[in-house]
Amino acid sequence: MNYMGPDTIITMRQEYLFPATAHFYKEPPQIIGGSMQYLFDHNNKKYVDFFAGVSVMNCGHSNPEILKDTIEQLNNIQHTTTLYLTQPMVELAQRLAEVFPGDIKRTFFCVTGSEANEGAMALARLYTKKNGFIALTGGLHGRTHLTLSVTGIPMWRLDDHLVKENIFFIERPYSVGSSYEEAIEKSLQQLDTVLKNHGKNICAMLVEPIQGNGGIIMYPENYLKKVKALLEAHNVLLIADEVQTGYGRTGKMFCIEHYGVVPDIIVTAKALGNGIPISTFSTTDEIAKAYNRPSASTFGGNPVAAQTALSVLNYIEKHNLVEKSDELGKYLKHKLEQISSPLIQEIRGCGLMLGMQIQSANPSITSAEITDMILEEMKDRGFIIGKNGLNRDVVAFQPPLVISKEDIDVMVASMEAVLEKISFLC
Repeated sequence: MNYMGPDTIITMRQEYLFPATAHFYKEPPQIIGGSMQYLFDHNNKKYVDFFAGVSVMNCGHSNPEILKDTIEQLNNIQHTTTLYLTQPMVELAQRLAEVFPGDIKRTFFCVTGSEANEGAMALARLYTKKNGFIALTGGLHGRTHLTLSVTGIPMWRLDDHLVKENIFFIERPYSVGSSYEEAIEKSLQQLDTVLKNHGKNICAMLVEPIQGNGGIIMYPENYLKKVKALLEAHNVLLIADEVQTGYGRTGKMFCIEHYGVVPDIIVTAKALGNGIPISTFSTTDEIAKAYNRPSASTFGGNPVAAQTALSVLNYIEKHNLVEKSDELGKYLKHKLEQISSPLIQEIRGCGLMLGMQIQSANPSITSAEITDMILEEMKDRGFIIGKNGLNRDVVAFQPPLVISKEDIDVMVASMEAVLEKISFLC
């Protein structure tokens, strides 16, 4: 195959895609292949993937066990819509009911995380007969109008004059320079005030159990229990947005399990399809009854996506990926914490969803610029690593869960060398 090469692709992106479409790296590679935890570019250079397409490829790129089932389904029936009877969708719904926390049993299938969050919000409005929402600063919930409205990251939000929804933001329980106790108290006080003043009009609060795009922010242990108690006192539902954190990413099947809380509605996507678009919003029998309009979906529950998702769940169980994520996440976090560098402010997260907060002591260069330098250097050394955070200054480690200790060791050694080089330049 003749590959265009990065320069041609960039030119065509600039010509034909929306102007805001961005990419990583000053000198990006053209990715043309993948195998488990590895990616390959047009020059056949091999990279160890430590970002997994933003927590999508939990089971690895082109996983042969999963691809076998996907291809078999493609050869049988590719598409019908939910108006016709197919087996993979109902088998997947049953399987999800077995792994979801608490009494969550009923699932509505969608295609994207944005669509599923939007559906969850519509369900909350139908069930409670209220229309307002609470969200945390630093949260990201999608690209549709309503999900952008509850997104608490300024760079992703709609302009305020376009947001007409009944949305209330409270501070996330994390703040650089203040204690967790102070941050928790401030957040809970704000929540209590909003609920007392507006609770009769609020249907749900959306929470990512770990804020991904917001900088890998995990909440203190008892925070969500206190949140849930406050919400229940005002008949407000808790929606857990597990789009980025679900299916073993954090060392639990679902990240909400770390907090000992069962949400009223849970939203999943990304890793469920391991690269095939599929998403869900799921809830209890009682709440699901409120979705009483005749409903169907053109692509939701697609046979190929559903069969792939079944294979993903089987692979996660067969290969103990939840336990592996927990074990390797602790190993990676410990290794990162051993790096001594003035550029590192903090290592945070759990499982294989870790963030390295970058800081700059040089007023002539920002922490975001240093982060970009780190990613560029690591890419040149054969490692694909992500970034996030409100200021885009958090190095994100979210590899496929099939990563090995050897991959981690080599990556950390390279990271240490890169940080030393950059700290000298800065």
